[in-house]
Amino acid sequence: MPRNIFVEELVHTPIEEQGTEIVERKGIGHPDSIADGLAESVCRALCRMYLERYGRILHHNTDQAEVVGGQSAPKFGGGVVLEPAYIVLVGRATTTVNGERLPYRTTAVEAARDYLRKTCTNLNVDADVTLDCKIGQGSVDLRGLYDTQKHLANDTSFGVGFAPFSETETLVLKTEELINGPLKKDLREVGQDIKVMGVRHGDSIRLTIAAALVDRFVPDKGHYRNVVQELRERVLDNAVKHTDRAVKVDINTGDNPDAGIYYLTVTGLSWENGDDGSVGRGNRVSGLITPCRPMSMEAAAGKNPVTHVGKLYNLLSFDIADRIVRENAGKVKEVWVRIVSQIGKPIDEPQAATAQIIPAKGSKLASIKKDAEGIVDQELEKIYKLTDRIVAGKVRVF
Repeated sequence: MPRNIFVEELVHTPIEEQGTEIVERKGIGHPDSIADGLAESVCRALCRMYLERYGRILHHNTDQAEVVGGQSAPKFGGGVVLEPAYIVLVGRATTTVNGERLPYRTTAVEAARDYLRKTCTNLNVDADVTLDCKIGQGSVDLRGLYDTQKHLANDTSFGVGFAPFSETETLVLKTEELINGPLKKDLREVGQDIKVMGVRHGDSIRLTIAAALVDRFVPDKGHYRNVVQELRERVLDNAVKHTDRAVKVDINTGDNPDAGIYYLTVTGLSWENGDDGSVGRGNRVSGLITPCRPMSMEAAAGKNPVTHVGKLYNLLSFDIADRIVRENAGKVKEVWVRIVSQIGKPIDEPQAATAQIIPAKGSKLASIKKDAEGIVDQELEKIYKLTDRIVAGKVRVF
């Protein structure tokens, strides 16, 4: 039975030709991103536990995690954390199989602590965080289960993707990845809580960066200013790799030196002074927040990677869009992909899988349509392989 695949021409001004563009990325240390990362790390840990014990991934969703900010007293040369942040892991999991209880809480909490240690390197996970696990319980009798070749959608939901990234989108993403990646070995003063907002007007791009500095590495105001200037120069050096447009970089514009106000933290995280975080409130699966593009509001992090279309379809939509652009180089200006499920139906047979294409100048949709339909069909056929990539941590979900 043929799938419900629809390819049509999109009559729309391509993003690069629009006068204004807004792009945001919340870095890996932002409270919302930490919530996403915790939810996804717990999900993957439960998947591995189920696979090791039973050879299959059992039902679970851990897409609810809340970060409640603590209190601190940062100061030049080193301050203190006064009250730890509180994190609660929430969701549902299979906790009993054939009458045997599973160590799901231990698995979840260990995964969360491990994620925090690897991600938030200036944080004392044992002292500065209180971790609570409220994952709900469920049981299953494997003797009553049977395998099917078709995974059935557990929700009526949709996923959205697009390609290619614009210069501004690429620049915003690469800027945060630079600051929270290679730059750390040279600028240890810069913490993990980074937010990058890119605004393009015509051919001018302004990056506004909020960067939490770690107080024990910053002895005084002069050193703070030097770090901010060095960070600005490194970001500008990186920008020329991704765009020929004029780029301006503003960092920590909320500072007020006359009033003694600086973005100084003990842990490199804003949560230490009251900032809270929630799953799904930050980046989409593209790694960005893109109000000038089609987006889904679905929280992908923590959703089970077997039948939850809110996760699978968003990831698949970007895979499809990217492949259509790559395999039709020079013919496609822009692609939007949307896939919508119906609960209880096979995940590879959506209600509709649409690819809207803006052909490049000199190209016609007719020369692209058949290939695009084939790509959508092929990617839906192998949607089940996405599960392994997700469990292995090989795909971005925030």
